[in-house]
Amino acid sequence: MKWDHIAGNWRSFIGHAEEYWGKITGDEFAVLEGKKDELIGKIQARYGVSEQQARDQVQEFQKRMKEELGPGGLPKK
Repeated sequence: MKWDHIAGNWRSFIGHAEEYWGKITGDEFAVLEGKKDELIGKIQARYGVSEQQARDQVQEFQKRMKEELGPGGLPKK
C-alpha cells in the first residue's frame, strides 16, 4: 500500500497505527496528520531507534496494511 493512500486517509488508519506503535498515543497520531517524516521522527524519539530502523518500521506497517486491507482498502471505522 502506498503511503499517499495511508496519508490521505490518515484518520482511518490511526487505530491500526496505535496497535502497531503502542507507545504513541492516538492524539499524537492525529497531530501527525499522516506526515511520514514526522512519524519517523516520533518513532525514533519514542522507541530510541535509528532513522533507518524507523523507516523500516513504517515500510513494514505499509506492507501489513496492504496484506490486511488490499492495495486500496480502508480500515472499518
